[in-house]
Amino acid sequence: MKTIYWLGIIPFLGFLVGALFTNKVTPYVLGMPFFHFWIVLWSVLTTVIMGIIYLLDPANRKGDTR
Repeated sequence: MKTIYWLGIIPFLGFLVGALFTNKVTPYVLGMPFFHFWIVLWSVLTTVIMGIIYLLDPANRKGDTR
């Protein structure tokens, strides 16, 4: 499988599998319960990872075909 497809799996694991282990309220990070911080963190990381996938995708390296 291509590397860009494997990069697409990382946000899925971060949100779903990571949420199973971070479902805690007591530690506060940036004023938020840890679980909420985890979801916000992965929302930002997903944007960064999707940007990397966009840059690595060979289909996006071609010029506009119009």
